[in-house]
Amino acid sequence: MSARVWALSAAPFAAWAVFMLARHELRAEHVAIPLLMPVLAFAAPWSRRLLAGLYPLALVALLYDGMRVTLAPASSDRVHLCDLRAFEAKLFGYSSGGVAHTVHDWIQPRTHLLLDLYFAIPYGTYLFAAVAFAAYLFKRDHAAFTRFGWMFFALNVMGFVTYRLIPAAPPWYFHLRGCVVDPLQAPSPGPSLARVDALLGVPYFAGLYSRSSSVFAAVPSLHVTYPLLIVLEGRALFGRALRATSVVYFASMCLAAVYLDHHWVVDILLGVAYGLVARALVRTVALERRVEATT
Repeated sequence: MSARVWALSAAPFAAWAVFMLARHELRAEHVAIPLLMPVLAFAAPWSRRLLAGLYPLALVALLYDGMRVTLAPASSDRVHLCDLRAFEAKLFGYSSGGVAHTVHDWIQPRTHLLLDLYFAIPYGTYLFAAVAFAAYLFKRDHAAFTRFGWMFFALNVMGFVTYRLIPAAPPWYFHLRGCVVDPLQAPSPGPSLARVDALLGVPYFAGLYSRSSSVFAAVPSLHVTYPLLIVLEGRALFGRALRATSVVYFASMCLAAVYLDHHWVVDILLGVAYGLVARALVRTVALERRVEATT
C-alpha cells in the first residue's frame, strides 16, 4: 500500500478528534493518532511497515471509544444476570443447603490482600502486554506482526458485537446488587480492583474502567483472549523462558478473571473460543493471500 493511502487512513481518526472536540471530551490520544499516521506513512519504509501492523490496533481503540459515546445503554430486560448466574452454577457450581452457588460465591469471602495484588497484575497490564508483544513481533517477524494486529482487530469486533447483542453483568454486579439491573450503572472496576486502588493510593483501575463502554460486557472475556493470542502466536518465536512466562501469564489471567469477580467461567471459555476463531480466520486469509501471490 502506498504512503499516500496510508496517510489518508488517518482521516477517520481526524474526524473522530473533531467530534470529540465538539463534545468537549478531546483527549491527547485523539490528536496524537491522526498526526502520527502521516508521519509514519512518509518517514521510511520501516515506518510504513510499523503503521501497517499498528493500524488495526488503532481501529480497535476508535471502535471502543465510539461504542462508549454513541451507543445507548441496553435496556434492563435485555441484560443477562441471574439467568447467566444460574447457568454458571449448573455447569461449574456447587450446592450447599439446597441452594446453588458459583465458585465466585465461595471465593469472595476468602479473598486475601496478597492474592488481590497478584491477580491485579495481569488485569492491569494486559494492554501493555499486547503492545509489547506487537513490538517484539515487529523486530522478529513482520508477517506475524501484521497478522497479530488483524487478529486483535477481528477478536475485538467479535467481542464488541456480542456485548451489544448479549449484554451480560459480571459476577461482582450480582454480589453487589443481586438480580436488580440498572441500565444506567456507571462502568466500575468492581469491589475487588477498587480494593487494590485503595491499597496503592492510586485510582489506576478506576481510571481504566471509567473509559469502558458498558458495565454489562462480561460475555465473552477478552481479558483472557489477548494473552492466549500471545501464547499461540509467540510459541514458534519464543525461547523456553518466554514461552513459559506467556503460559503463566495466560493462566494467571484466567484465574484472575474469576478471583476478581469480573467474569464467569463460561465467559473465559467463550473468550478462548473467540480467540481461536479470530486466529483461524486471520491465518486462513493470510495463507490464501500468500497462495495468490505465488500463482
